[in-house]
Amino acid sequence: MTNEPSIHVDHDEAGANIDHENAYSGLLVNDAHWAFGTDFEDPLAGVDTTVPSGVDPKDLAAYCLMLGDDALVFSQRISEWCSSAPDLEEDIALANIALDLLGQSRLLLARSAAADPSLVPQLPEGSPVPDEDRLAFFREDLQFRNVRLAEVPNGDFAEAVAKILIYSTWRLAIFERLQSSRDSVLSAIAVKGVKEMSYHRDFAGRWVLTLARGTEESKTRLLTALEGLWPLWDELFETHPVEASVAAAGIGVDPAEVADEAGVILDQVFAAAGIERPERDALAGVRGKRGRDGLHTEALSKMLADMQVVARQYPEGQW
Repeated sequence: MTNEPSIHVDHDEAGANIDHENAYSGLLVNDAHWAFGTDFEDPLAGVDTTVPSGVDPKDLAAYCLMLGDDALVFSQRISEWCSSAPDLEEDIALANIALDLLGQSRLLLARSAAADPSLVPQLPEGSPVPDEDRLAFFREDLQFRNVRLAEVPNGDFAEAVAKILIYSTWRLAIFERLQSSRDSVLSAIAVKGVKEMSYHRDFAGRWVLTLARGTEESKTRLLTALEGLWPLWDELFETHPVEASVAAAGIGVDPAEVADEAGVILDQVFAAAGIERPERDALAGVRGKRGRDGLHTEALSKMLADMQVVARQYPEGQW
């Protein structure tokens, strides 16, 4: 898989059959949709998902699950801003960021399922629910492997842009290296993701400068947000055994290797904004375990309860 469009649905193509005279006509096209998704094809249809030689399929699947959960949980958090941003332009920008992350998550969870089907929650035989949706909607909180930064509940707008800046700076450094992955699926996902994360980082960086150079109130809110989020910074660069394994196999990235690079980028933004990097101790885990190990804050459980409730109530629901 060397061509990015092979795993990308073009928006114009996807909307080619829309009847602009009747906005509801699409509802009548297919009466067998699964209630919690749409009639999408397999996101990896036609893609060679063979696990490269010398790679443990379970490690590859676990790694993709980690990256997919990061994007899924953070997407859900950002999507909660819909209709609540300061103005329409930022509302749309945040929605687009959430959709980018959701798209990354879908591909990564599908890759995880293809590498190790045993990870996929079992539903009754013949269920229309695709593997990536099963992973999203039918796992418990302890089975999620996202970093804890992704699950932090929303605060004000200053916290939103600070969180996006931190997350995208870290994630972009990972994806830039992941473009060279020996796994062609991961490589293609990263190529697409680099473009998206670059925009996310730029969007957040511009707003950090605006808030820092604005009023005393906007600067105070920004500094408060950074202080609250900074204890989760170190966790982003802690190397989980799975990450070490896939990095050694030429499949994944050891996050510790991008710590200095990401730190330099943030320091440049802070310097331009005229603010200092926060000095806060890292948030402790439980017996040394953190998000990558399935140990999360209470906020994730509450978020998943909202996100999964309909799917769990009607696991075979169709419309």
